[in-house]
Parts: sequence; structure tokens; C-alpha cells
Amino acid sequence: MQQLPDTKKSLGQHWLNDDDSLEAMLTGADVQPQDTVLEIGPGPGALTQRLVKRVQQVVAVEFDQDLARELPIRVSAPNLSVVNQDILRFDLTSLPRNYKVVANIPYYLTSKLLRELCESANPFYKATLLIQKEVAQRVCAQPGGMSLLSVSVQFYCQANLGKLVPAELFTPPPKVDSQILELTFREQPLFPDVETRDFFRIVKAGFAQRRKTLLNSLSGGLHLSREQTTELLQKADITPSTRAQNLSMEQWYQLYKAHKNS
Repeated sequence: MQQLPDTKKSLGQHWLNDDDSLEAMLTGADVQPQDTVLEIGPGPGALTQRLVKRVQQVVAVEFDQDLARELPIRVSAPNLSVVNQDILRFDLTSLPRNYKVVANIPYYLTSKLLRELCESANPFYKATLLIQKEVAQRVCAQPGGMSLLSVSVQFYCQANLGKLVPAELFTPPPKVDSQILELTFREQPLFPDVETRDFFRIVKAGFAQRRKTLLNSLSGGLHLSREQTTELLQKADITPSTRAQNLSMEQWYQLYKAHKNS
């Protein structure tokens, strides 16, 4: 077995080499021989070694220059392309349509990366992302525990929780457990007649002051009077004392329509 490279705390590097967990990531993405897979942060290549044997093409984007240089040596395969780049600057439109994403993501990168992947002009078909357990559960939350992150991801994707991966399975172990987040990009928009920017302007206003009621947060965020906000909520059949985390995706849609028609 090859020696693992030294980790860099600044990049949030924690290597996973657990067979069951790595296989669960491949299963969650339903990888097929004809697939192109984007792997983010491949590190020493434990996951890469499995991917190159299963799919047509692997595009591995690695920010760490040393790891990017060493990966083709560790994993010698004609169907592997290594890109030494920040994934947030990588051109997703350079990938073929319906590509898949498999990645063990540094915790600090999660929210930004989810936004980049979901909002891309060339979205993925399926993704399995190994992320902090609490964040994975927040993405998949239901009314009562919703957040801006969960609304944002569920707007674009069907989201499910996969295998729980304990911290001790990583080298070095992180301080918290991880969980596989399984995403399937929606073939049809959840709400086909929505102007995305306007929809999220309302959602962001609602979550801007989480501890406050929607009457207060929307009034401030949308620059409406309390009377206008009360009327808006009534049109959407939402009680003004409700808080943002309690709304369902459908209720956000009703709120958007009420605001658009006001």
C-alpha cells in the first residue's frame, strides 16, 4: 500500500480509504461504463483508483499542486485527466452533458461548491458528496428544520442521505463525522414558471433573520410595510407568525407567486 501524503490543514485534507464507504459513494452515483465523472479533491487517489476502472472518463480537479502532480503516478490510467485548479474556478461547461460528480469535499468548501454545481449552465446528472454529517442533514431537512441551504439545493435537486462515515475512518480523523449526500438534478424544474433570482430574493429575505417571524424578516428584507407583508402572507395562506424554517418548498412557491402578483 502506498504511503499517504502529508495533509495540509489549510485545505481541510482528510483522506478516506475505507472500502465500504468508497463503494457506497460509487453506488450512490450509480456509476456506469459510459459515464464521465468529475472527482473533486482526489487527494492520493483511493477513490480515483476505483473510478477509472468503472467509467469512461474521470476528470479529477485537485487544488493542491503536489497532489495533482503525483496523482497520475499513483493512478496510471488513460481515462484519467488531472486538472490542477480551484474547483470554484473550473469550467463545468467543459464537461459533457449528464456528467456525474463523486467527491470527498473539504468542509469549508461545501456551501459554495453546492451553489456552483447546482447553478451551473451545465448541471450534473447525479452527485455523491461526502460532507460533514450536520451539513448533509441540513441539506435534506424538511419543514421545521429548513435553511437557506436546504431550500437552495432542494430547488434544483432531489436530495437524500447516504451512508454515515465515522471520523475515525479518515486520516487524519476530522473532529466530526461525515455523511454521503446523494443528489439527483431535477430533469424538470420544481416550479417551471419561476424567475430564479426573484424566488431566492424572497427566500434570502425570509432567512435573513432566522429568529424572527416571517412578518418581520420579510418586511425588512423586501422593504415592505408590516401591513403589506401581512397581506402578502395572507395571499400565500401563511400565518404571519410563522418562521422561515417551517415553510415547505411549496409554501415558498406560493409566497413567490403572491409577491409577483402583488
